[in-house]
Amino acid sequence: RIHVMAGRVPLGTDRAAVAGEMETTFIENLRYAADLLSQEDMIGLLEPINSRITDPRYYLTTPHQAAAILKKVGRPNLKLQLDLFHCQIMDGNLSHNLEMYFPLIGHIQIAQVPGRHEPDSPGELNFPYIFELLESLGYTGYVGCEYSPKGDTLEGLGWLRSYWESRGLQHGGTSKAAK
Repeated sequence: RIHVMAGRVPLGTDRAAVAGEMETTFIENLRYAADLLSQEDMIGLLEPINSRITDPRYYLTTPHQAAAILKKVGRPNLKLQLDLFHCQIMDGNLSHNLEMYFPLIGHIQIAQVPGRHEPDSPGELNFPYIFELLESLGYTGYVGCEYSPKGDTLEGLGWLRSYWESRGLQHGGTSKAAK
């Protein structure tokens, strides 16, 4: 799997004025990239990135826009990379978006909103609920942790150990009953 970047709206250009041309170019480039990726049995991932905080000029900003582009491109080896941090900032309504776009999702990334820290840091997102929702939807892929740890890396993974223990699992996600 590889993240296929969408590019940025040119400096000094009105987003609405160039939206059509940018979409046309992006779709053509995605078709070309998808065809190359298919020769290597690879999946291309489109990640909407919020334009409110992270990058005001990034072209692809919402899962709705990404889904529409994926439909127009029409290649089965292109999927949605849904970063819940960006999705929450741009749209909120994560449960609905996860359910609606689940067939398109090829990868999930997480970080707490607003600080972009560990899932157990103070913020807007209820990660135990989100993880249960992903399980109920049948998500079996990886969940990428794209956050800035408040401390060192091992401290920053403490939330995962606590989550596993709350689910009756041991380190590594294995069942205590299986041991």
